[in-house]
Amino acid sequence: MAASPPVRELPPLTRRARGLPVVGRTLDYVRDPQALFERQWSEHGPVSPLPLLGHPWVLLLGPDACGAALTNGDKAFANAPAWTYLVGPFFRRGLMLLDFEEHRLHRRILQQAFTRDRLEGYSRSLQPAARAGVAAWTPDPAFRAHPALKALTLDLAAQIFMGGAELTSPEEMDRVNRAFIDCVQAASALVRRPVPGTRWWRATRGRRRLEEFLHGYLPARRAAPGDDLLSQLCLLEDDDGQRFGDQAVVDHMIFLMMAAHDTSTSTLTTMTEMLGKHPEWQERCRAESLALGPDPTLAELEGLTSLDLVMRECLRLRAPVPLVVRRTVKDTEVLGTRIPAGRFVAVAPGFSHLMAEHWSDPERFDPERFGPERREDRSHRHAWMPFGAGVHKCLGMAFAGIEVTTVMHHLLRRCTWDVDPGYRPPLDHRSLPFPTDGQPLDLRPLDPRSLDSQENP
Repeated sequence: MAASPPVRELPPLTRRARGLPVVGRTLDYVRDPQALFERQWSEHGPVSPLPLLGHPWVLLLGPDACGAALTNGDKAFANAPAWTYLVGPFFRRGLMLLDFEEHRLHRRILQQAFTRDRLEGYSRSLQPAARAGVAAWTPDPAFRAHPALKALTLDLAAQIFMGGAELTSPEEMDRVNRAFIDCVQAASALVRRPVPGTRWWRATRGRRRLEEFLHGYLPARRAAPGDDLLSQLCLLEDDDGQRFGDQAVVDHMIFLMMAAHDTSTSTLTTMTEMLGKHPEWQERCRAESLALGPDPTLAELEGLTSLDLVMRECLRLRAPVPLVVRRTVKDTEVLGTRIPAGRFVAVAPGFSHLMAEHWSDPERFDPERFGPERREDRSHRHAWMPFGAGVHKCLGMAFAGIEVTTVMHHLLRRCTWDVDPGYRPPLDHRSLPFPTDGQPLDLRPLDPRSLDSQENP
């Protein structure tokens, strides 16, 4: 029997690889994470040391290394210690910040809120809300898609997750939106104390505002529960009949609402950009949407095959969460390299999405690569992981697909738009990536006769 190859230690850092004092390579990541990852891959391969935010992190690149950490066969990689360091005070006790048996128990309870029957109910509620939201947009040659989509997805989250929150005022929803932004952007804070004027301080205020907002609606939901997610979280029980307490409901709601509107906003923003640059795909998607009624069923939404291909390709080209984090709770080994216990680990599935080893012409927008004849996503089990993998795979990914498809369906039926083919969005990578220019579109109303002919045959 051949002897097993010796386990390698992490390579030592060169002076250039150490980066700046304290911050390490953090600024390199903020400037251009893909360029940083490409250098690491070419110089060190799939497992390498990477100083970030004052700590000696380990970077995992490529589907083999990322898959090993996310499937976590030897239970060496924990979510809570890593995410707690980045954003823990602001999303504490959310599902992403739980591990092992506790995570399993909470996830099993929360899954009851995302059954097929529940998803069909959410889909029915989404249709009129999304249609009204898109109809309220004012076409403009310099329409800013990202802020409009972010406001819309937060409104949809309030509608579906909170039953409309008793007609919460636009001003209050603006404050809630700002609070979510502040909490997410704390991840890259260099000063990790609530010093006035810093990101950490703004996030601390934001978390307090979100708790006050949600706690205000709990008594009514417990007294007269509806079909919204907040009501369902008040009612869900484990096998022993135990329900979530008020604080647990609020903790899960803050995380779920953030995930439901931030990542969906990112996906929708990329889709509007790509469909604006590729009018042939926009028309192909529009034809399928115009063939349906104004309020399609969930089954009909799932039949929008061209839109599904576009969504998958946009999730590949610009992953809403390009980097996830873990911390080792014991010594472990990834692809023959030892990672010691207590080490922060950055897992970069977004890099796998752009590897020429697994995708043909990976920088090109080509939705057909996901079609049945090609299925490039099957080049490797973990080549495409926009929703993660393993026990922490996104619980709300089906809901996210419904939300994104619903918004795009109504936008395609209401408007047409163009984006300069040479446009490259200036992305802010300090937290979840977003275009700092708002993602401009030349947004125009669709010929109303096209819509009328469908709605009034």
